[in-house]
This record gives sequence, structure tokens and C-alpha cells, in this order.
Amino acid sequence: MELNRAKCLSLMNEGRAAQQAGAESTTCPYDQRGDTEQQVSHRYWTRGWVDAREGARGTAGQ
Repeated sequence: MELNRAKCLSLMNEGRAAQQAGAESTTCPYDQRGDTEQQVSHRYWTRGWVDAREGARGTAGQ
């Protein structure tokens, strides 16, 4: 797996889009306990999902 900034941002954007579409964090398409590529993909997808959730919470309270 070639991990670079573009790949990380792509995975985070995928997670953000899923959260904004109403998906639960457990719907991540990457395996947290899989091979290295799956684990890293899961980590960045989830980070994007959490960022979107926290952003939504921040704007909801304003």
C-alpha cells in the first residue's frame, strides 16, 4: 500500500460523506483487524467520520 497525503484525505472525505449521509461509524467498509492496508484505511475513514460528526455538533449548538 502506498500511503500518501492524497490517499489519507480521500479516506477521510469518504468517512465524512458517509456520516453526512447518516451512516453509523460501524458501517466503515474497511476492516479494523485486517491487513495493514485495511487497518490504515479504517483509521482514516473513521477519523473523517468523527470530524464530520463533531463539526455537525458544533454548528447545531450555534
